[in-house]
Amino acid sequence: MAPITSFWALYTRTLAKLTKQVNVVYIKRSIFLSRLPLFKKADGRLVKCGQFSSAAAKAESGDTFLKWFLLLIPATTFGLGTWQVKRRQWKLELINELTKLTTAEPIPLPLDPQELNGLEYRRVKVRGKYDHSKELYVLPRSPVDPEKEAREAGRLSSSGETGANVITPFHCSDLGITILVNRGYVPRQKIRPETRMKGQVEDEVNVVGVVRLTEVRKPFVPNNDVERNRWHFRDLEAMASVTGAEPIFIDADFASTIPGGPIGGQTRVTLRNEHMQYIITWYGLCAATSYMWYAKFIKRIKL
Repeated sequence: MAPITSFWALYTRTLAKLTKQVNVVYIKRSIFLSRLPLFKKADGRLVKCGQFSSAAAKAESGDTFLKWFLLLIPATTFGLGTWQVKRRQWKLELINELTKLTTAEPIPLPLDPQELNGLEYRRVKVRGKYDHSKELYVLPRSPVDPEKEAREAGRLSSSGETGANVITPFHCSDLGITILVNRGYVPRQKIRPETRMKGQVEDEVNVVGVVRLTEVRKPFVPNNDVERNRWHFRDLEAMASVTGAEPIFIDADFASTIPGGPIGGQTRVTLRNEHMQYIITWYGLCAATSYMWYAKFIKRIKL
């Protein structure tokens, strides 16, 4: 919102300054033209005085240019507001599509990498055993709460506890491969496995999860520290290399949570949707600047 506020302040100052300059031109023209004679004597004849005709024409030309130039401001803000309307519709459709994918009936996990690349956020099901000796920790993380995240979208910081997501190799007995499963969230004091032994099951379990693809490190996100087992983003190739698993990753859903273990359902599908406030802001600026333009150049009200 800061750039929009700065834009509004700049427009107001510019219009006030230019208005002052234009008013000065009008004042000079009215003063000088009212005091100078319209005719003068030349060889006994009366001749019209045209000294100020060119100056008046230039001033009129400058007024016309200023008038149409400043009209670009409300036109531009109207265009930006309309663009945000389209962006909001696109974002709502995307959120709806992601919601459908994460709530659809799970399908068996396919082994074809090309097929997996087109199944991000799709629910799949597997059966097998966890290898707790090779846990990875993605941190810092906070527990997923879609309603809370929607309220805090756009904030520089968020409130609440932080901990880690526990990534565990999972040997699929039905497929004969080992994949990576994000078992879910644990608070900071429960990151060490010995603090949650009840959830470290050795038996075969069924897991339903959401397919996730590798991530590219975002700006300001630290690099993964493989030696210290501190991961900050999802690098499937590196994670697979460390654990000996295939570069296949799923987020276990909440129903797959094992009592005493990490809390599943940590897939973030809440997308920032701040387009409505931008729509209101841009259309509001359009209305305000349109009125100022109308008042100055149509009604000739001194601003």
